[in-house]
Amino acid sequence: MTDTQNVTLPTIALLGAGSMGRAILSGLVAPGVVVQGGIRVTNRAEARAAELGDLPGVTAYATSSRPEANRLAVDGAEIVLVAVKPAMVPDLLREIAASLTPGAIVVSVAAGVTIATFEALLPDTISVVRSMPNTPAIVGKAVTGISGGLRSDADDLQTVRTLFETVGEVVEVPEAQLDALSTISGSGPAYVYYLIEALTAAAVGKGFTPDQAAQLVNGTFLGAAELLVTSGDDPAELRRRVTSPGGTTERAIAVLETADLATLFARATDAALARARELAAS
Repeated sequence: MTDTQNVTLPTIALLGAGSMGRAILSGLVAPGVVVQGGIRVTNRAEARAAELGDLPGVTAYATSSRPEANRLAVDGAEIVLVAVKPAMVPDLLREIAASLTPGAIVVSVAAGVTIATFEALLPDTISVVRSMPNTPAIVGKAVTGISGGLRSDADDLQTVRTLFETVGEVVEVPEAQLDALSTISGSGPAYVYYLIEALTAAAVGKGFTPDQAAQLVNGTFLGAAELLVTSGDDPAELRRRVTSPGGTTERAIAVLETADLATLFARATDAALARARELAAS
């Protein structure tokens, strides 16, 4: 992960300020991150644009009142983040194509939209990188997958890596693996929350109040994750250390093993991957 106390990026345009767009923006305006030339953001609603325009180094435009907002934002920008809904992407690319600066890097944050779609609608002078961040970007703990296109080089990918490292870790993969990555890190937070929900319900069933159950379970997940990161040990080894032979944890693990969780997670991620491919083909 990049030291965010010493990051310099070129002029950035962020088209679309939904939850993921705002999460990325939070990293770009963090202390120690310098965006030379500033950040231009577009959003449909004037109220949201006004709010974003109060952030340091940010100029925000509302597309509802300024039809030329997207073209204004990308003019002169060296990095253009496309963070609108996937269905809106083709029309947006046609709108901004002539206003892009030759040599600019266009970064897709739109799930399911292929690099080929971007490259077909943009000039040959434009590099395209596809990305798949996840929601912990909001707290600077994202895992973002990135894939380069036919016109992107190592320098382009390094620039995009540096950008996303302001909100977490980055993994570079071929585009063919990006949908599979989305079933792990993209959907992964939901799997974790689902497990937390189930264990919390079990705690309440054993007589704890909802607040106590939340404290017990949330704290346990947070502590276990932190130990995993700081120890550098394999999760199987950490599990073994908790599981004393003949003890209570061993008995609980034996019950969990009857569910064959490895196969269950394989099936779940296969289902997510199948759906991702359906969406990409639609």
